[in-house]
Amino acid sequence: MNVKTKGVAVGANPFSLWAVLAIVVLGALLFVALLWMIGTGIGMGTANDGKAHAEGKGLNGYAAMADYLERRGFAVEATRNPAALKRPGLLVLTPPAIIKGKEIDKIVSARRSIGPTLVIAPKWQPMPPIREQRDKAKKGWVRLGGESTLDWPGFLDELTLSDDTLPKAQAGWRADGIAGTLPTGTVQAGKGEGLVPLAVSRDGKLVLAGFMDDGGRYDGLDAMAQDGQHYIEGEDYDEGRYPVVMVFEPDLLDNYGMARIESAQLAEALVRATGVRPGGAVVFDMTLPGYGHAQNLLTLAFTPPFLAATLCLLLAAVAVGWRAFLRFGPPLVPERAIAFGKRALVSNAAGLVRRTRRFHLLGPPYADRARERLVAALALPRGVDAEHTDAAIDRALAARGADGEPFSVIAARLHAAGRSHDLLKAARDLHALERTLTR
Repeated sequence: MNVKTKGVAVGANPFSLWAVLAIVVLGALLFVALLWMIGTGIGMGTANDGKAHAEGKGLNGYAAMADYLERRGFAVEATRNPAALKRPGLLVLTPPAIIKGKEIDKIVSARRSIGPTLVIAPKWQPMPPIREQRDKAKKGWVRLGGESTLDWPGFLDELTLSDDTLPKAQAGWRADGIAGTLPTGTVQAGKGEGLVPLAVSRDGKLVLAGFMDDGGRYDGLDAMAQDGQHYIEGEDYDEGRYPVVMVFEPDLLDNYGMARIESAQLAEALVRATGVRPGGAVVFDMTLPGYGHAQNLLTLAFTPPFLAATLCLLLAAVAVGWRAFLRFGPPLVPERAIAFGKRALVSNAAGLVRRTRRFHLLGPPYADRARERLVAALALPRGVDAEHTDAAIDRALAARGADGEPFSVIAARLHAAGRSHDLLKAARDLHALERTLTR
């Protein structure tokens, strides 16, 4: 009896095949996406916390610079992976004031043969908005407190950093064909032997950005330098070294300064002067500000060359899932390993003979059984020896005018057959002879 409840048979599958497929595919995609996000660190929260780095949107951050360069055609990336600091292209370092100089020098020294490096010194101590402004302030907004104390022993020790306060009318800067104003009169500048100015104060006395003349041939920076051609003609240069550009005054490039178009032009000019053109890589470091994470197995799984193995595993999982989907539904009753009836008995006996390869034992019994059937069909006398019986069968075959080998010859072939091919050929011939005599 087929009992139904609200149009659905009891025991029937409540889900369609397509519904099950959609659930499984969606769940698998979400699981793979979760593994990818865990491995790459994407989706684990924003770093817009008011600090001076590429994802900071406060006055002291550099999100505006990163966004502007990306809109200008550069391949901009904010990386939290220490291994990415060794990629070709321009690396922008925004280290905090409390970092050790040796950590910066380790990164910069390793890149001298890989690509240029732009180091932006910190200046401000960020503070949260006052209570009256917190309701209107967006996430990441800060107030700029006093200037931070900068001490980086082990990194460019030949340079010194100084703080100067300029009148409002003189709080400006100029570079190669570009000039602008600073948001405040507090200026942070650097000085030291071998420092080549790239951006200076309006009166030219303070170096706000520059690079070290360390024997490398830096054509773009040389063209942008404020003191003109500083290379000595005929001198040997190390063309395998990439430059290190120091920006002592962060208000030239941070969000506070990028509110002015001149600062945006200066940012692009500095990037181009290092030899990077639109389409080239500009990597903003997030490890020194405290957002670095070491590689793990999930990170490696989604990173070449291990990505190929991950894709192979995913394809194998898809194949297994597809096979499982095709089998979805009530399981079929499996067939018996050994079937009932004569067919199973014959099949098992044939399998045994095949495995033992005793084919020579099959011919004589088959010929004897055929002889007995023909004796009964032709009404020949029983109890006669095989030789006389075979002769009688041959005479009956000749009386019918049938062509082909006589029974005695085929029986002799069956007795002598030792291979399966010879045995089958003789058995077929004997079966045809038997049909001829019994029709």
